[in-house]
Amino acid sequence: MYEFAIAWEWLSFAARWLHVVTAIAWIGSSFYFIALDLGLVKRPHLPVGAYGEEWQVHGGGFYHIQKYLVAPATMPEHLTWFKWESYATWLSGFAMLCIVYYGGADLFLIDRHVLDLTQWQAIGLSAGSLAVGWIIYDLLCKSPLGRNIWVLMGVLYVALVAMAWGYTQVFTGRAAFLHLGAFTATIMSANVFLIIIPNQKIVVADLIAGRTPDPKYGVIAKQRSLHNNYLTLPVIFFMLSNHYPLAFATAYNWVIAALVFLMGVTIRHWFNTVHARKGRPLWTWMLTTVIFIVIMWLSTVQKPPANEESSVAPAFRQFAENAHFSAARDVVQSRCSMCHAEQPVWEGIPRPPKGVKLETDADIAAHAREIYLQAGRTHAMPPGNITEVSGEERALLVAWFESAVEENRTR
Repeated sequence: MYEFAIAWEWLSFAARWLHVVTAIAWIGSSFYFIALDLGLVKRPHLPVGAYGEEWQVHGGGFYHIQKYLVAPATMPEHLTWFKWESYATWLSGFAMLCIVYYGGADLFLIDRHVLDLTQWQAIGLSAGSLAVGWIIYDLLCKSPLGRNIWVLMGVLYVALVAMAWGYTQVFTGRAAFLHLGAFTATIMSANVFLIIIPNQKIVVADLIAGRTPDPKYGVIAKQRSLHNNYLTLPVIFFMLSNHYPLAFATAYNWVIAALVFLMGVTIRHWFNTVHARKGRPLWTWMLTTVIFIVIMWLSTVQKPPANEESSVAPAFRQFAENAHFSAARDVVQSRCSMCHAEQPVWEGIPRPPKGVKLETDADIAAHAREIYLQAGRTHAMPPGNITEVSGEERALLVAWFESAVEENRTR
């Protein structure tokens, strides 16, 4: 049964790999078409209905691209759709959410010092928030607010900040940032699946039937595409944030999240302006730098000490009650806790790596699987074996985890 931990880790790796590959494909095509759309030039020789054109060079050849704002007069013989990148990215991301955060809810999703939830309550709040978030967003876009792009984006920003605060009041800091990314990515992918592609299919169906397509479908799709444009960079930040506890495990993590959304806007505004050949607004980089400095300062503000209980959670008692636990605890506290502590004593480490603390029996038992995989079955921890964990000590960590799992299986 302890081999299940290894198989689960490889499953997580496979889902993560797939997610990264599909995300690169989606973001790459999205950024390309944004740059292409903004760089279109109107010329008098264009065919009837064409909005603009652009010449590009790549791979030793030249490309001549024309855009029709609504649709061409006749349906082309071959039409390439850009949709599966979005769908595959969301599906692989949700698979990762299930594997890492739902499968390890007691460790990665629930922080009982924030809110005492059962596993199913936490999973229900997680999945429900993604669905409800899309519904609220879609209703806002279709409301009278949707007619004014700047008012709508202001309201949406307030809603995202509210979600950032809300997630930090429910989940661990790490899960809160991950969920904020998933919340935003769900909106982006649903825009493609439920709005942009269906609208394009309506236009295609009109062309095939010989009808003149209604331009409103393109206008609606353009609005959602613009939102996706400005949300992409914050989503990437939140997806990478679980490696940086200075972002998610600090007193003002939700404020940091709110500022990340603003940085996404300022950076994308620079690229959008350049691609549209409207100059190089360097003020956007200066503002981005100021925002990032504020984020760094906020990360230094200490959280008030929590009244943490030292009792071991029921899900992890098998590891604390194992005969090898006392010896394994000695290894962890002598080789790992100088970094994985509330106040690390290792020079240059201001926060416990990934927010993982290994100071108490409850901490060590809760992270038994990670200790087993990263310091027992592999030599990933400590980096460079800087604390000189011996082969015998690693074998002890392996024996502790595997015997605890076997004992729990035979009970």
